[in-house]
Formats: sequence, structure tokens, C-alpha cells
Amino acid sequence: MADVNIPSAPVISGATHLHSGKVRDLYELPGGDLLMVASDRISIFDFVLDTTIPDKGEILTRMSLWWFDQLADLAPNHVISTDVPDAVRGRAVVCERLAMYPVECVARGYLTGTGLLDYRASGEVCGIALPAGLEDGSRLPGPIFTPATKAELGDHDENVSYDAVAATVGGERAAELRDLTLQVYGRAEQVARERGIILADTKLEFGSRPDGTTVLADEVLTPDSSRFWPAAEWQPGRTQPSYDKQIVRNWALSPESGWDRSSGDAPPPLPPEVVERTRSRYVEAYELLTGETW
Repeated sequence: MADVNIPSAPVISGATHLHSGKVRDLYELPGGDLLMVASDRISIFDFVLDTTIPDKGEILTRMSLWWFDQLADLAPNHVISTDVPDAVRGRAVVCERLAMYPVECVARGYLTGTGLLDYRASGEVCGIALPAGLEDGSRLPGPIFTPATKAELGDHDENVSYDAVAATVGGERAAELRDLTLQVYGRAEQVARERGIILADTKLEFGSRPDGTTVLADEVLTPDSSRFWPAAEWQPGRTQPSYDKQIVRNWALSPESGWDRSSGDAPPPLPPEVVERTRSRYVEAYELLTGETW
């Protein structure tokens, strides 16, 4: 397991800290509701970097809220209120306490990432056979549901079959999660395409209310949970330009960074120009998708 090195969560008056992930901090509020705060932290290769990306947490929060509105007729979401403490205003939401399903619900419309690795090894992704001759960035014949296990911090999520999901949450619930994931992807893919952006894939999380209702939770359709590509630059057979932290990954792997990934040490601090270019990509994705000026 990599040392994810998550900084201590800030103290928020009246809230009890429960958990910190690579980007988000979770608190309990009086009465039992949860406060989910998106930080400016950025992670690559299972390391949380010492360098932060200004405005990132607020961009992720505002983008998720915008998407929740676009998806409201497909599934209820966990947001109760955006009336949050001043210390985290703009980057936090008050949300429901849910029983989260232990599965990452991934939809893919294009082949890349771990899906591409699986395809090259077996011709399949999560047990779904795909046509021969596909390349990095190829559009699939149709969107597919490719779930993954939820890994502990520092570990990698592992792609699993639909049958594995059914064995974990039950056949009826697995079918519901698959159908909801593909419906959300289909809606979002169309919205993004109309704005000149390809939504290659996305990762969703769902939880259950006490009455059994399935609820869309966590973040949704942000550059941290999805691959967004400029449609005009799409060219299968190569790594696609993207609206996410690929700039940071590329720099860390370049000779310029001086980082040896095999050493087990964390990447060095990011240069100011990498920070600014990364922030600009997040802002650009937000503005293109929502039509709003940052």
C-alpha cells in the first residue's frame, strides 16, 4: 500500500470529523446529517501531493451540484443543503447519511485506462467481450457497465464482473445500479457532447436510504471522477488530451520532475506553472460544461 499521506482535516466548529479521503473530508453535524468538504488536494498514483490546486475543491463542488440538477429526474441525490459553515462555504454540502454500496459503479463509452489494459490482456472488460482491433481511445459499440471494488486508501480499485456485484449486493440491486449508472452516463455523455466534450467514462457511487431507496452520492461527473476529452482533438490510437490532472501525472513521470516512481517515495512538489495549468484545465471543464463563468 502506498503512503497516501493525507493532511489533518481542518477543525470546523460544531462538526465532528469522521473521515478523510484523498480529496474530501467528512464530518457529522448535530442532528446526524453529514458535511462533505472538497479540499484543494490532488493525488496521483495513490499519493496525495503536498502541493494543492487553488479553487479545485470549489470547482468540484459546484460542478457536482450542477450535474445533480441535470440528473434529478433519473435518481435522487444526497444533497440536503449548501448552507454550510463559513470556513468551507462554496466547497461543501450538507448531505444525507446513507448506507453506501461497496462498489464503484463505472460506465465506459470509450476504451482507455484499466479497461484498455484488461482488453489487451483478454479481449474483455469486466467479463464483457469487445470487438477485436480496438485502440486506446476507441469508441465502444455502446456504453458498458464495468464495476470495480472500492479499495482502501493507498490501494487500487479492482475491476470486477457484474456477477461479482450481484453476489455482493444481490441480483435485483446489482441490476438497479447497472441501469442507473448507464442512464446517468447516457444523459451526461449527450450533454457533454453538445458542448464539444467527450465523456469517455465516469465513476459513480450510490447509497441506500433506510427505506431502501437508492441515492446518487459523493461527487458526480467531475474531472476527478470522469475522463473528459476535447471532442475536436479526439484521435483513437493515442493518449487523448484531457480536462483533468493528467498534466500533473505527465510532469511527475517526466525527467524534469526527477521523481523515480519505483522508489516508493512521494512525488516532489509541483512547479507553479504545472499548478496553474492544472487549475486552468479544471476551470475550462467547468465553464464549458455548465456555460457559467468561473
